[in-house]
Amino acid sequence: MVNLGCDKNRVDSEVMLGLLEGGGFQLAGEQDADVIIVNTCAFIQEAKEESIETILELAGYKERGRCRVLLVAGCLAQRYPDELLREISELDGVVGTGGVGDIVDIVRRAAMGERVREVGPPGFLGRQALPRVLSGSPFTAYLKISEGCDNRCAYCVIPGLRGSHRSREPDTLAEEAAQLVSGGVRELILVAQDTTRYGSDLGNGATLAGLVTRLVRLKGLEWIRLLYCYPTGITFELVELLCGEPKVCRYLDIPMQHAAEPVLRRMGRKTNRDDLRKLVRFLRHSVPGLAIRSTFMVGFPGETESDFQELLEFLREARLDRAGFFAYSREEGTAASRMPDQVPEAVKQERLERAAAVQRDVSLSLHCARVGSEVPVLVEGRKGRHYYGRSESDAPDIDGRVFLEAGEELDPGTFVRVRITRAGSYDLWGEIVGR
Repeated sequence: MVNLGCDKNRVDSEVMLGLLEGGGFQLAGEQDADVIIVNTCAFIQEAKEESIETILELAGYKERGRCRVLLVAGCLAQRYPDELLREISELDGVVGTGGVGDIVDIVRRAAMGERVREVGPPGFLGRQALPRVLSGSPFTAYLKISEGCDNRCAYCVIPGLRGSHRSREPDTLAEEAAQLVSGGVRELILVAQDTTRYGSDLGNGATLAGLVTRLVRLKGLEWIRLLYCYPTGITFELVELLCGEPKVCRYLDIPMQHAAEPVLRRMGRKTNRDDLRKLVRFLRHSVPGLAIRSTFMVGFPGETESDFQELLEFLREARLDRAGFFAYSREEGTAASRMPDQVPEAVKQERLERAAAVQRDVSLSLHCARVGSEVPVLVEGRKGRHYYGRSESDAPDIDGRVFLEAGEELDPGTFVRVRITRAGSYDLWGEIVGR
């Protein structure tokens, strides 16, 4: 199984692996696998290109390896099923985003010689707790609490690939979380296209805050982290949990996308710069020590230099702990693809670099202010003479690490108390002061 794209995709891959293992299959490396599945991303052009390159590279194993079945799953298969089957002769089938739960049957059909085209309504929900084979750290797991999206931003293809917003039942999520924790998971990361919308469609009073309140009761679970919180969906109840519940990481990922009102309006976002400024100020005041991460897009159609300068000013003023940036990708079928005043690619890239440079300075300043403080760190592994891990301010894969020098052996999955001694723009260094 080769997983590409977001952590929601990773959950789908882990479920497919769990189902296949339960169906009698064994996980193998690329060289030894009889069946290779590529779970793809198709959010922007760069992701589509990576998916195609990976598929073509793995197609070579049908000639020089053991591979007899090559399947493409996920968003690229959902978006371009016929094109993939027509253009890549080595493919033995495509599986859309709704086919996750049927993967055992699909693999068996392909192994019997059928060229499978299993692409129906988008988005597998998972209405029961399904087996998972974790693909990353055994101490951290993503819990996908809902599927699809109703926000309909002008640039985004996700609703077409994943469907409308659908929440999973709280009982199902509690059962799946309990299974993960009993298997050694210490940190649960709650994900969805929009986590703050959780429960709004169930009609039983379920909310994100209510779900978190239930999950913190799990014995053995140390951290719960929240990603992809839409700015308008952050409630007082959620803020109270961030402030008062020790197991909830003082960390919020809030995709803001831009700060200039004309750009936000054309994007179809429901916030303006004042809304975002007030939100950041309120969160900083209400939750001391809160780390805020966001994502911003540059080069959206019609973005002027003045609009971009407004974004840079917001970054300097808001002083977010982390921010990721990506250039607008013109995706067919979206409202933004038909907009006038498309920004030249060279301008997008230049703005991307400038925005990242501003954020690097902000992050470095905030990191330097943490020198001398003490923080709990989840130990993840060792690199050379340094151990490394993450504080509650660091989400896996997208944020930095805390590097440690230890005079004793440290077992991955344990928590230590660390005094920060040195800071960079992304990573921190520290010394252990206690368990």
